Amino acid sequence: VVDLEGAGEGGAQEGRKLQEIVFVIQSQSNSFHSKRAEDLERSILKQAEELGKELPRVLLIHQMDKHDGAWTILPLMQDFSVSYGRNSSWIFLCEEDTRIQIVKLLETLRRFDKSKEWFLGKALYDEESTIIHHYAFAENPTVFKFPDFAAGWALSIPLVNKLANKLKSEPLKSDFTIDLKHEIALYIWQKGNGPHLTPVPEFCTDDLNSYKAVHCATMFNNFLPVCEDPVKKEDIFVAVKTCRKFHRDRIPIVKQTWEGEAALVEYYSDYAETSIPTIDLGVPNTERGHCGKTFAILERFLNHSSSKTPWLVIVDDDTLISIFRLRKLLSCYDPNEPVFLGERYGYGLGTGGYSYITGGGGMVFSREAIQKLLASKCQCYSNDAPDDMVLGMCFSALGIPITHCPLFHQARPMDYPKDYLAHQIPISFHKHWNIDPVKVYFTWLAPKMEDSFTEKQQRRIREDL
Repeated sequence: VVDLEGAGEGGAQEGRKLQEIVFVIQSQSNSFHSKRAEDLERSILKQAEELGKELPRVLLIHQMDKHDGAWTILPLMQDFSVSYGRNSSWIFLCEEDTRIQIVKLLETLRRFDKSKEWFLGKALYDEESTIIHHYAFAENPTVFKFPDFAAGWALSIPLVNKLANKLKSEPLKSDFTIDLKHEIALYIWQKGNGPHLTPVPEFCTDDLNSYKAVHCATMFNNFLPVCEDPVKKEDIFVAVKTCRKFHRDRIPIVKQTWEGEAALVEYYSDYAETSIPTIDLGVPNTERGHCGKTFAILERFLNHSSSKTPWLVIVDDDTLISIFRLRKLLSCYDPNEPVFLGERYGYGLGTGGYSYITGGGGMVFSREAIQKLLASKCQCYSNDAPDDMVLGMCFSALGIPITHCPLFHQARPMDYPKDYLAHQIPISFHKHWNIDPVKVYFTWLAPKMEDSFTEKQQRRIREDL
């Protein structure tokens, strides 16, 4: 919905101004996600058409993807600079579920001098130092602000040109990408030599129906995607990786929390204990990595499970997960496609590298993805190799893209900014360290009355769009 009132006379002028913004949708190639991104592209162009003849440039990240690292944005800066460095003023980036009011966005950007270096967004910050940010700013983590991608974020062209020149002279190091929004803000800030994030109150993550929407240039569809009826309980097989030393303290937590939501669960260990029961796969336990165990689980799922269950989820014994919500989410994916889904991390993406699904938040595979993986003969280089990274390398070599879903979490709720979690309906968290895991599950993940309410509300929104 766009308020075009008052845009009449200035329509042509607004049309020209709109030309100065390059819209970049942080899209993905999986069919469900690419369709959502294309819907947003259509919405932007339709609004632009109503303002004037000149249509802005709208780019979809997955279509620009020359290599696996385009989603990390920084490798695209030189392309942005060469293509748009002379005739544009802003690169505006957003997620596929961001909703944009073009007139309001133009008004908002007009407040900033486009000849200066600007990094604009809705500010997030850590309330306490966190492992996912390598305990940065441990003395006072609240001082460092980074953008919530869901609200959209903007870079002025002078800043894009500066970043492009820096990247030309100092290529990105081979490193991990864990929380992209924080890492980009750190890179732009350059330890105080570059701009910090300027908070923009009109960049919002409120829902479209919120009373605040009238003041917002951007909003966010903050609900769990549900495309059809939730997949059946029997269509998801859950594999829990454990070992003998955790049978007593971690497995009882699983049984007290999410086990009852799943129809098919097996516990894989280095020791068979009938009271749980656990299955010994014949792979010795390793202190870290667990690649041998994970590949044995994949092989067992494909070749030894009697049914043709379409989905496999592999979790750690200290993963807290909502199978109830996962069943809804999976209604949006086609198990006949090779789907590998979860929270995406990256390794060495500035220098070729690969993306991977981080294991602690849960890794979701379609049967088709596992068939292609095992047929490729890609395998662990040792039993204690990091399973999630080896899987990332294998799928990258096969050309099967990883599908990111921010509702899976590698860490605990306290490790994420409150404002970030406020527009999510989470599917998983990970780790029992310094928390009461049962309380975390019932606070954040257990099926609640409002889950069915949001489903009805969402159907209504989908019908309105």
